[in-house]
Amino acid sequence: MEKRFLGKSGLELSVFGFGCMTFSDGEGRFGATGSTRGADAARQVDLCIDHGINFFDTADVYGAGRSEEILGEALGKKRKWVCVATKAFNRMGKGVHDIGLSRRHLIDACDASLRRLGTDWIDLYQVHSFDGLTPQDETLRALDDLVRSGKVRYIGCSNFAAWQLARALGISERDRLHAYIGQQIEYSLVARTAEEELLPCGIDMGVGAIIWSPLAQGFLSGKFRGQASGNTRLELMGALTAYDNQRCRNVLAAVDAIVEERGNGATHSQVALNWLRSRSGVTSVLLGARTDEQLLDNLAATGWTLTEAEIESIDRASQISLHYPVAMQYRYGRERFKSPFRRYE
Repeated sequence: MEKRFLGKSGLELSVFGFGCMTFSDGEGRFGATGSTRGADAARQVDLCIDHGINFFDTADVYGAGRSEEILGEALGKKRKWVCVATKAFNRMGKGVHDIGLSRRHLIDACDASLRRLGTDWIDLYQVHSFDGLTPQDETLRALDDLVRSGKVRYIGCSNFAAWQLARALGISERDRLHAYIGQQIEYSLVARTAEEELLPCGIDMGVGAIIWSPLAQGFLSGKFRGQASGNTRLELMGALTAYDNQRCRNVLAAVDAIVEERGNGATHSQVALNWLRSRSGVTSVLLGARTDEQLLDNLAATGWTLTEAEIESIDRASQISLHYPVAMQYRYGRERFKSPFRRYE
């Protein structure tokens, strides 16, 4: 499988990674998204490794800590051959310091994640969200100390705004601290706002993108055309209604056409994943699956790529309206406008 460097670093990640949110006992804040564990988790990890995946992503809050434990157990002696990422920010207890990005919480959270993962180091330690109550200087100094201690190899952020990422990078440069090399962001055919500022910021400043929800909680698998079953991740995350609009139906129609034209077992999920693989600034796309069947279908996306004509057809169908100020820059300063993403009139 293709490997790509994450940002301006020497960390090489497989273009598809595995997201472990579904590893749990069905407990905790995200427990309803899956309950894969034990032998089932070990089998999925082995399937990923056998297909060339070297990157596994989790978070302390997934399954109330169980996702990290299950991943650590599933990796076992294979741990040294892969890259493990986890995250901290969300509430993990009732205390005032059991949430956020303070020095107090981050150092405690890192130690707890190391214990649960059963490892001596975390390859990529990510802050899961922006903390508006803790100075970024404090957060970045704590992360720098974790890197210098050997507990963490690289750091990244998730769900930041572009200005928050840019400011963090400026602080790291000013104070000669280790800087974020990756940003984990939502991006898919039906969620393209990252193209306005987040991805251009990452490209310009050397921060690679790791993509979560590449199939829009399963919507882009083509299995959910407005119907509800009551127990899908799409419904649990409150997204089914959000995607019930003409633009999203146009996206599915464009993907339908590619699947029908290609044949040979190509699926809607594989089309959506391969589109992301082709996007500027993207380092790794996180696959998520409750079942082996879903995982194998997603992994099959590694065997082929979209043509330029196919990319253009779904680019057009999925294009979104720009928002201020990018919309104004494009509308009134088009001859000086620069973006890594093509616009269609």
